[in-house]
Amino acid sequence: MVRLILFGPPGAGKGTQAEALSKQLQVPHISTGDIFRSAIAAQSELGLKVQAYLDQGTLVPDSVVIDMVQERLSQSDIAAGWILDGFPRTVPQAQALDELLAKIKQDYTLVLNLQVSESVLVQRLLGRQRKDDTEEVIQQRLRVYRDETSPLLAFYDLSTRLVTIDGAAEVEIVNARIQEAITAC
Repeated sequence: MVRLILFGPPGAGKGTQAEALSKQLQVPHISTGDIFRSAIAAQSELGLKVQAYLDQGTLVPDSVVIDMVQERLSQSDIAAGWILDGFPRTVPQAQALDELLAKIKQDYTLVLNLQVSESVLVQRLLGRQRKDDTEEVIQQRLRVYRDETSPLLAFYDLSTRLVTIDGAAEVEIVNARIQEAITAC
């Protein structure tokens, strides 16, 4: 059973790798970003709240994200494992995830940190051509990541389950390195 947390800045390739790993490992890819985008497209109450935060380039509040992840991890398709993509993003979220996993008697296998230079990230994000991917918003998201999310490296570095992988390499090479890390644990 494999339970992975994919970590890295916006544009690092978390979604690309999570989709491939989901198929390879036959476990669900749980993307907070995808859940948010679906809610925005449906113009649900959650979607409207999330859109307001995205438009400002700020993170969605922890309470909203934690509730959403808890609901998703209670579904039956996660019995064989899961891949979290985009959560946790802050140390309080990581602490809440640890509490949630203890409550539901699960644990994560690895935290995979995809490391990519800022110049490559900006180039990738501008290339996605999403409505919320303007250069100004991208710079704000990267600042938020540095300030609020990067402390997670120190949080997860306390365990022996943090693996940093060069996310700037070709997709297949990154995937092979992730597979090697999973096999080694």
